[in-house]
Amino acid sequence: MTRTSGDLISTGSVGTDSAALYDCVITHVRRTPLRHTVRHRTYLWCVDVDRLPVLPRPLRPLARFDARDHFTGTAGSIRAGLDAFLAAQGVDLRGGRVVMLAHARVFGFVFNPLSVFWCHNASGALMCVVAEVHNTYGQRHCYLLRTEGAGEASRTGEVVVNKSFYVSPFFAVEGRYRMRLPLPGERLGLTVHLEHGGGRAFTAVVRGVRRPASVRALLSAAVRRPWSTAAVWAGIRLHGVRLLLRGLPVHPRPASPPQKGMLP
Repeated sequence: MTRTSGDLISTGSVGTDSAALYDCVITHVRRTPLRHTVRHRTYLWCVDVDRLPVLPRPLRPLARFDARDHFTGTAGSIRAGLDAFLAAQGVDLRGGRVVMLAHARVFGFVFNPLSVFWCHNASGALMCVVAEVHNTYGQRHCYLLRTEGAGEASRTGEVVVNKSFYVSPFFAVEGRYRMRLPLPGERLGLTVHLEHGGGRAFTAVVRGVRRPASVRALLSAAVRRPWSTAAVWAGIRLHGVRLLLRGLPVHPRPASPPQKGMLP
């Protein structure tokens, strides 16, 4: 296992390709039919899906990356699940590098409202971004955001896509997302706007600062944000109750056929 003076967690790579932790502030702003703002502090992992972190055995309950948590949940690895999804959409990365931003399992539990995969081709160019969305009903859906040859989108990661998945019970499955998902560097800055009825009904923003994935950094994050994944899930439920108490109407969850490339 490779170590440095900073006690880096082994990933099979070093330098800028190494795994990182981002101390994050996630902000949700709902603008209609009533205004409601939520801010939550957490931490996210940024990893190469072909070089997932290898933690010292005593720390493994604090972070585990499991193929069942992404795509069909039945592939042999996260990379295999991603490649199968992309193949169903006619995309072949030809072994190119994929960077994932997501929560890891903590004490066996994970909930990822949004996981992002930056997909590069064999020459290293950003080919597409996959935004994998989970709702609290145990469902998931992937938005394929094509950036290859898209000019500004290739640099900033901004793409517009129609909403096609039920996430919040307080929004119908209509409108479109304007997503700005640039590849993280020293700073993380993601923005997702839900546009509907000629305006922005909802905005989610993720801002973070990169820290090398070391034992010290992980322990610090775990102490400051204990059981972070369960806290995210509980926070979403709590704010849902508050919105119900404020009289926000609920949209029934529609039946939806399995997404292409997401069948077991």
